[in-house]
Amino acid sequence: MIFSVFAGTANGQFFKKLKDKIKDKTNQRVDEKTDEAIDKGLDKTEDATKKKSNSTSDTDSDSKTEKNTASNSNDTSAPASLKTYQNYDFVPGDTVLFADDFTEDQDGEFPSHWTLTKGQAVINKVNGKPAFLLTEGNYCQVYPRMKTTSYLTDPFTIEFDYYANAGYGPGVAFEFTDKDGNASEGYVQFSTSGEVSTFELPAEFSANYPNENDDTYRNKWHHAALIYKNGQVKCYIDQYRVLVIPNFNAIPTAFGFAGIGDVTNPIIITNVRAAKGGAMNMIGKKFTEAKIVTHGITFDIDKSNIKPESMGTLNMIVNVLKTNPDLKFEIDGHTDNTGNAAHNLTLSQQRAEAVKTQLVKMGVDASRLTTKGFGDTKPISDNDSPEGRANNRRVEFVKM
Repeated sequence: MIFSVFAGTANGQFFKKLKDKIKDKTNQRVDEKTDEAIDKGLDKTEDATKKKSNSTSDTDSDSKTEKNTASNSNDTSAPASLKTYQNYDFVPGDTVLFADDFTEDQDGEFPSHWTLTKGQAVINKVNGKPAFLLTEGNYCQVYPRMKTTSYLTDPFTIEFDYYANAGYGPGVAFEFTDKDGNASEGYVQFSTSGEVSTFELPAEFSANYPNENDDTYRNKWHHAALIYKNGQVKCYIDQYRVLVIPNFNAIPTAFGFAGIGDVTNPIIITNVRAAKGGAMNMIGKKFTEAKIVTHGITFDIDKSNIKPESMGTLNMIVNVLKTNPDLKFEIDGHTDNTGNAAHNLTLSQQRAEAVKTQLVKMGVDASRLTTKGFGDTKPISDNDSPEGRANNRRVEFVKM
């Protein structure tokens, strides 16, 4: 599996060099693990062929193969826990620019909030989770539908979940534009084996996902996150900060996904979110604001279960409270307007209480925290778009 995340418009020269770089990287890796790679590739192809020929789905032929690939993925991962993320320091931006979890799209169709410029892509469920599959193309290219061509500002964050297929692939890449708006050929690559590396920069960097190898990293969902700030890029996979690029020499303006996918080893992504701002640095500072509005504390859909990647924001709140021992917060839960208003009110209260419970577990005195749920009664954005609803789903810490 190969896929890219890039900023700016598609650049033919960039993709030619990217393909050459991927080819060189692939050859290098294959030289190191030739027999293993060939055996796995043959096994995967043989299995996929059998699944395709044995399928009795009544959907159209294109969707049939894609559904078989997705539904038969062998996800061996167990749900991550908040404890495993206890040292996580990624804090997403405070204003969501784009968000899509593909729950609004019909299975087997192209998602409504994206554009396709090359190749083929489709929505399918992977282990019960709606996902965007880039199934064909060298390269397949997809972009968020945005009102403007330049929407990323310094700093910004991008997050998404991706499924690391067993098929070999160099990885995921971020291309950026320079300060004059010209397309940069530098990019960051997240591999399907857990390596993060850079190419086409003045200096090239690489690092590996800790305590994993190719076999244990693949066939799992992983959460990827990136923050760009003052020319520096920090890259995260799951609970780890895997790579820091001190000087990226480019200023991003937009992003998209691209890569080489096929129906047996598609590029699989979901829960894409880009936000303005990021890495709120309040550690050691006297807190004087009226409240902190956060979008980094997230929950399972229609539940109060806190997602592990929320720990970066929770750690930030704990540090604020430790630095300001007299500070007390009312934790306010807010939802979008999806569903019943009474249900949303109850859900927002449950989520606020879940946040308080977690903060107490992290050492905060319970007497310093109260909770209140507002449901969908206090929107800060529209409820007509995924990013608008994502902005309305928030947790606020109001100074008491």
